[in-house]
Amino acid sequence: MSITGIRWAGPRAWLVELNDLASVLALHQHLAADPLPGQLDAVAAAATLLVKFSSRVQAVAGHSAVQRLELDGLHRAKGHEVTIDVVYDGEDLAEVGELTGLGADGVVAAHTDQLWTAAFGGFAPGFTYLVGEDKRLEVPRRTSPRTAVPAGAVALGGAFSAVYPRQSPGGWQLIGRTSAVLWELGRDSPALVRPGDTVRYRAVREAIKVAPPRERPAPADHASLLQSALVITAPGLQSLVQDLGRPGFGDLGVSAAGAADHQSARQANRLVGNSPGAAVIENLLGGFSAQSRGDHVVAVAGATVALEVRDAKGALRLRPAMGTPFALLDGESLSLDTPTAGVRSYLGIRGGLDATPVLGSRSTDSMSGIGPEPLAAGTVLPVAAAAGSQPVGGAEASTLRPGPGPAVLRVTLGPRDDWFSADALQALTGQEWAVGAQSNRIGIRLAPAGADNGPSDALERSRGGELPSEGAVAGALQVPPNGHPVLFLNDHPVTGGYPVIAVVVPEDHPAAAQLPPGHRVRFHVVDAETLQPEPPAPQEFSARPDPALRGKASEGATP
Repeated sequence: MSITGIRWAGPRAWLVELNDLASVLALHQHLAADPLPGQLDAVAAAATLLVKFSSRVQAVAGHSAVQRLELDGLHRAKGHEVTIDVVYDGEDLAEVGELTGLGADGVVAAHTDQLWTAAFGGFAPGFTYLVGEDKRLEVPRRTSPRTAVPAGAVALGGAFSAVYPRQSPGGWQLIGRTSAVLWELGRDSPALVRPGDTVRYRAVREAIKVAPPRERPAPADHASLLQSALVITAPGLQSLVQDLGRPGFGDLGVSAAGAADHQSARQANRLVGNSPGAAVIENLLGGFSAQSRGDHVVAVAGATVALEVRDAKGALRLRPAMGTPFALLDGESLSLDTPTAGVRSYLGIRGGLDATPVLGSRSTDSMSGIGPEPLAAGTVLPVAAAAGSQPVGGAEASTLRPGPGPAVLRVTLGPRDDWFSADALQALTGQEWAVGAQSNRIGIRLAPAGADNGPSDALERSRGGELPSEGAVAGALQVPPNGHPVLFLNDHPVTGGYPVIAVVVPEDHPAAAQLPPGHRVRFHVVDAETLQPEPPAPQEFSARPDPALRGKASEGATP
């Protein structure tokens, strides 16, 4: 086993490139069992392993440590073998038979006669990419993806096979269906198939009826009895329960999620005397109101909104200031108007929201559907008792950056900047980009801002072919074939198949999360160590080594 290269993916993560899947799984298993200091997650893919860290210092130390590993001494322990019963009646079975020349019966025989290895998770919790032994089943994805693939669909895409764990859009070729439950939070291991496991498909005539996934027993209706709670009367466009997220489950296809603007969420908690990770409400574009049960201390940070507190009879009692703790008494209502700056506001309440944790976090993940449901009118949110005697904070200035002009986001190049020409790199940093209306917590869609600001260019690749799916980080600028980058936010898929030209530094993620549709953005390339501008010459754009590691011949990106 050997490392063929290490590429930085932002200041706090790197991609290890290895020579085969067995090596990827062996290194992944080693780092899962014996994580490096500060390691947050390790995400296996077909030919790479993405490792994320809490800090830049830990990432640099880990980068050096992984190169000192005796890789030949790593041996992958055998995973579990899972048998999945399949009814082979998929909509695309006949077409796959024609594409492969095997016919429908030949496809079924080839699919069931081989052992499949679980390579990596991604796309959705429980969706695991399986690599087979028989290359005859490699087929292209559909030219037009389906808007809804049913849960349990068994599919082929490229060199992989997989089972869709829940209904979702998808472009793979459907060859059958199973009643196996791929993802169930009630199990000790929620994912039926994990990286390193092996799978055998078994053909059956009819799907065996299995019990539905075990759900947590519905609690008795104590909502009406809660004496310490917030009752949502209007959620606005979107209001979610968020904390600082659930890192560490990337190999299961679960993103970290958490508050999109973690800086403002921390501020709201600090103001009311909570720990930084207490659960808050993240509201998008105002239009929110809630009524208090019991007396509480609350504060609002993030997007600038006008606040109103009205008493039980609807009379205006107070117009609190942003960034200042205030009392919300029993029966009173708090409302948030439309923001005048930013898009996401954070409501902290002393004690924190007492939502049920899922995989150790109370955050809502809009990509996977994990965590509390989006808030709706009538939702009752319990409030936990304040722990200890932490005092409330004083008034604080907003964390939002002032100014109506283009937002400046700092980036470090890579890990796949060598897929682009110098002209594309110049287009990335030399023009303004506009935030698209379809942006959300998964990602911000960007397009050239227009000819009124000079030349407008999409980002063209300098090489053809497809990039095998690999791990991605929050802040990644992934470039699909149309050349318009997508900036990944907290709920992004853990793996992606489009090259990442650059990564927005973590310090600028809060600013990115507050960008409204239509707002303009500029990207500035900075040094990963100092975050200071580092204007590169065109010939330096491709696969540049990290500045902190110059002079070390084996470190840095591989061409």
